[in-house]
Amino acid sequence: MMLDVRDLAVTYRTAGGVVKALDSLTFSMKENEIVALVGESGCGKSTLGLAIIRLLPKRMASINSGSILFKGTDLAKLTEKEMKNYRGNGIFMIFQEPITALNPVFTIERQIGECIRVRQKRISNEGLTSKNVREEIVEVLRHVRIPDPESILKRYPHELSGGMRQRVMIGMALAAKPSLLIADEPTSAVDVTIQAEVIRLMRDLMKEVNTAILFITHDLGVAAGLAERVAVMYAGEIVELADVDELFSKPLHPYTQGLLRSVPTGYIDDSELQAIEGAVPNLGSLPTGCKFHPRCPYAKSECKTSKPNVYEPQKNHHVACMLYG
Repeated sequence: MMLDVRDLAVTYRTAGGVVKALDSLTFSMKENEIVALVGESGCGKSTLGLAIIRLLPKRMASINSGSILFKGTDLAKLTEKEMKNYRGNGIFMIFQEPITALNPVFTIERQIGECIRVRQKRISNEGLTSKNVREEIVEVLRHVRIPDPESILKRYPHELSGGMRQRVMIGMALAAKPSLLIADEPTSAVDVTIQAEVIRLMRDLMKEVNTAILFITHDLGVAAGLAERVAVMYAGEIVELADVDELFSKPLHPYTQGLLRSVPTGYIDDSELQAIEGAVPNLGSLPTGCKFHPRCPYAKSECKTSKPNVYEPQKNHHVACMLYG
C-alpha cells in the first residue's frame, strides 16, 4: 500500500473540553488510485487530510494514537523537520480556498518555481537554470488550461479569479509530482463549469505523474464522476468503503443510504427527496455504541451499547454496521 492509516485517533482541545475528531480510523490507498472521502460537514474529512500531511493546528489538535504509513514510513512519528521532506514533495495538498493557501506576497512564478526546485532537489543534485524553470512554469500553466500563461507569471494571487487560483494550485501539484495529492473540497468554491474543469485536470494529473488522489468532498455527484473507490465518513469513523459503482448501486450502511436518498438525481421530483433525521452528533459528547444509532431507522438495542465491527458482506465492500454481523 502507498498509504496505510491504522487506528488513527485525533483530538481537539476546545473551550468546552476535549473533542474526538477521529476515532480509531483505519484506511488505505494504493498507488495511482483516486479515492473520494465523503460525508456531512463536521464528520472529520478535513481533519484526516490535515493529519496525513501533519498540518493540524499544534496548540489545539494532537494525534493520540495510531499510525500513518506512507510508503512504509510512519509520518505520525516524524519530527517537524523530518516532515518537511514530505510536504510539497511526496505529499501535496490542495485546499478548499486557494487564496488562503497561496502566499499573498509572492508571484505565481515564484510559487510554482519553488515546487519545481524542491522536486528537482529530490530527484537530482543538478540544479535547473532560471530559464529552464521559467519554461517549465509556462508549460505547467498551459497544461492546466490557463490562457496566455506568460502574462500571469508576475501576478499575485489576489489578482486572479477563484477558478484561476485553483488551477494554479493544481499546477503546483503537477510541478511537484507528488506520490499522493490530498484535495480538500477543491470544487466547492467555484462554479459548475469550473468544477468540471477541475475534475478533468485531476484525472490528467493522475495520468501525467502517476499521482494517487484523496479527494475530500461533500458532493456525491463529484465523487461519482471522479473516484474509483468511495469512503463514507460519519463522526470521525469510516462507516462504508467500496468501489464507486458498487457503493452507489448497492449502499449497505443506513447512513450511506440516507445520503443517497437526499441527493437530487434528475429522475425524480425533488418532493420525493428524503432528509436524514436528526443532526451530526456533538463530537464532544458522542453517543455510546454505534454513533449513528440515534438517527438510524434500523437501530436495535445492541446498537446503543456496542460498537459495530467492520464486515465484508460482499467482496471489497466493507461496512461498519450490526445489520451485517
